[in-house]
Amino acid sequence: MPSFLPFLAGGILLFFLFMYFVPVGLWITAQVSNVKVGILQLVFMRIRKVPPSLVINALITANKAGIPVTANDLETHFMAGGNVNNVVRALISADKANIPLGFNMAAAIDLAGRDVADAVQLSVNPRVINTPPVAAVAKDGIQLIAKARVTVRANIAQLVGGAGEDTILARVGEGIVTTIGSATSHKAVLENPDMISKTVLAKGLDAGTAFEILSIDIADIDIGKNIGAELQTDQAEADLKVANAKAEERRAMAVASEQEMKSKAQEARAQVILAESEIPKAIADAFRSGNLGIMDYYKMQNIQADTDMRDSISKPGTKKK
Repeated sequence: MPSFLPFLAGGILLFFLFMYFVPVGLWITAQVSNVKVGILQLVFMRIRKVPPSLVINALITANKAGIPVTANDLETHFMAGGNVNNVVRALISADKANIPLGFNMAAAIDLAGRDVADAVQLSVNPRVINTPPVAAVAKDGIQLIAKARVTVRANIAQLVGGAGEDTILARVGEGIVTTIGSATSHKAVLENPDMISKTVLAKGLDAGTAFEILSIDIADIDIGKNIGAELQTDQAEADLKVANAKAEERRAMAVASEQEMKSKAQEARAQVILAESEIPKAIADAFRSGNLGIMDYYKMQNIQADTDMRDSISKPGTKKK
């Protein structure tokens, strides 16, 4: 085995290591593109595990578009976890559309988790958001189901910390419900549906959101249920049940009162029978004591017979037991 082979292998390995840590070709490309970056800066990027090609290519693109950005800015944004190419594309799009957007703002939007390039595109080309069907009831009890189309564009200044589309939809739905609910008649809403758009748009629903509402258009309004009639029907049924319950309560009380009166009548009848059973004993006592004579007794019997006769005449259908 020749003795120079280990040196040759070592030389090849050192060459590849040198070319990896010192991207000469990338440095030459940067110089040709009039991007001022030092060869040591590229070496330090490699040591910091930052892809030099990503930073330099993005820097060349920004430089050609006239965007003032440095290699340190792009490298710092990459190390913070940002999307360098997306930020550069957003800066170029904003510059061409005359939208004021600096690198710091674009980087903050990107690090906040939003697609800054899509946000710039949305600022140039507004987007239409279709709301789900919103049901509301007018004062006359008729339910209306409305669908709206909300035209929005991105508010670059509010992208960091601003609310999203869900908040816009919720606020628009709330405004539709409030407007229909305050209408005296559902016919007024059907005749003039743009009253919903004007009322909702005047509320400033885009405050604190990442969007600016350009217009709110009512796409469709359908008539739903007669909620007022249903509520009245339910109330009538409830009142009927209450009345039936009260009537049943009164009937039960009447039955109880009747039974109580029957019980009292039977008790009084028992007392009368008991008192009548004492009459023979009282007559016997009167005979013994001399307070009642035989003639008095016969006279009393005659009066009783006369009374029974009169009863039989007045009630011919009854027989004396």
